[in-house]
Amino acid sequence: MEQQLPPHQPTLLSDKPWLKRYPQGVPADIDPDRFGSLMALFEQSVADFADKPAYRNFGRTMSYRELDRQSRNFAAYLQQGLKLQPGERIALMMPNLLQYPVCLFGALRAGLVVVNVNPLYTPRELAHQLKDSGAGTIVILENFADTLAQAMKHSRIDHIVLTRMGDHLGLLKGTMLNLVVKHVKKMVPAYRLPAAVGYRQALAKGGEMTYRRPELNGDSLAFLQYTGGTTGLSKGAMLSHRNMLANVEQCLGVYGPMLKPGEEKVVTALPLYHVFALTVNGLLFLRLGAENLLITNPRDIPGLVKMLKGYSCTCITGVNTLFNALVNNTEFQNHDFKTLKLTIGGGMSVQRVVAEQWQDITGSKLLEGYGLTECSPLVTVCPYDLEGYNGAIGLPVCSTQVRLVDEAGERVRYSHTPGEMEVKGPQVMRGYWGEDGKDDDGFHDGWLRTGDIATMDEQGFLKIVDRKKDMILVSGFNVFPNEIEEVAMSHPGVLEAAAVGVPSQVSGENVKLVVVKKPGSLLDEKAMVAHCKQYLTAYKVPKVIEFRDELPKTNVGKILRRKLRDKAA
Repeated sequence: MEQQLPPHQPTLLSDKPWLKRYPQGVPADIDPDRFGSLMALFEQSVADFADKPAYRNFGRTMSYRELDRQSRNFAAYLQQGLKLQPGERIALMMPNLLQYPVCLFGALRAGLVVVNVNPLYTPRELAHQLKDSGAGTIVILENFADTLAQAMKHSRIDHIVLTRMGDHLGLLKGTMLNLVVKHVKKMVPAYRLPAAVGYRQALAKGGEMTYRRPELNGDSLAFLQYTGGTTGLSKGAMLSHRNMLANVEQCLGVYGPMLKPGEEKVVTALPLYHVFALTVNGLLFLRLGAENLLITNPRDIPGLVKMLKGYSCTCITGVNTLFNALVNNTEFQNHDFKTLKLTIGGGMSVQRVVAEQWQDITGSKLLEGYGLTECSPLVTVCPYDLEGYNGAIGLPVCSTQVRLVDEAGERVRYSHTPGEMEVKGPQVMRGYWGEDGKDDDGFHDGWLRTGDIATMDEQGFLKIVDRKKDMILVSGFNVFPNEIEEVAMSHPGVLEAAAVGVPSQVSGENVKLVVVKKPGSLLDEKAMVAHCKQYLTAYKVPKVIEFRDELPKTNVGKILRRKLRDKAA
């Protein structure tokens, strides 16, 4: 019989303990070179699933055959009409519309490097990303054209392709939608871009032009994907075709046993310009020939729930804030989810109360995954055979090495001992744009520094303690915001919560908790503190409580603790 160690002695970890915990059908390794490029993956999928629906949006369905034709026309226009050469950068600035996959795959088929841009950027943010990436071409939704017009005072753009919401909806329906968006809802501020070419005009011209398939390989750059900027300055992660293809195969490795090619229907509420949705919804489900329901405005929860009622989805992805909003919606609670078999949460920590409510309502386990823009993005995922929420971000995905290191850079060898997580694998970026050879900030001995503090148990399950830069220091004790937020969220009157450090002359920093109450809740500061005292040691209990109507978030729903910290400072 194996000798048991006393509780105070940690267990020595092997290099890859997670391999023994992999469920049936999940491989230890994948082939990152199965496809020579994303273009090759696309070509196979549109051939294999030509007559199946690829995307649905605003009641319009686009088949894989049509996606092939439209993206080919756009690629030809970029090559012949705009004279763009492989390796040049093209910015895409639009929400989830049918135009996005057409432009995305058209750009990749032309050999260009895609720069995804958040449509909610200010002119200053847009100008920075355009200038930093060197993008000379942009495809932009008319709603955000005024932002571009202002940004162009500080950046150079040679070509502008301008699209409108209804450009793929047919003449009558498309024209009506465009008129409503512009003149009734007033969603299109006045702008002046005299050199812009209409999206439909570009497709029509491309249809009359010759398309030439470029020579690409795995090392060719596919994306400049800018980091979210939730903890600091946003940088462009250089993601090659091989990086993205590897992560698609890794996703297929861990989720594949649950999925059937040509039969899946996925809900894409996260914007495809975000790397999580880009890889999982945009590329993995393309590989599987799935039907993708594109949600243009995920913040409209009643509208989203209405669309779900008419769509028997098998998969849905999202962030904690989206799932939290859905489980608190009465109409959603009464929906029938008999076809739903896979729910993936990422982008931020999934909270226990949200995961358990989701499983109770839908019958589907909310499988948390963890990733970084720099990793294309998936690094770890909870296995599909997990019984329910366990507080972990899962096990490292196939062909991925993960280690934890201490402040001195030495590897943490014992289970449940915190350390900064570092990653190696075929999905890890080439580096940051403009910083070739300057990898001190991003890498350590060839391992990508994540900036996340984690623990690992004997099976290889990882738990994020928190972002290294978000750590609160109270009288020499480390306080991790996720722990405070988890406790706050367990109160029945709390809808959302975020914890940050605020300056203190006595203890260096105190914990501040910002709370969004549920409608009708009578929760006050005294009751919130009393609740926290039940579950937290004294130095972790928030000294400052602030109630707000909403928390600052990125466009994909990630809470911006940095903004809360900046205001407090």
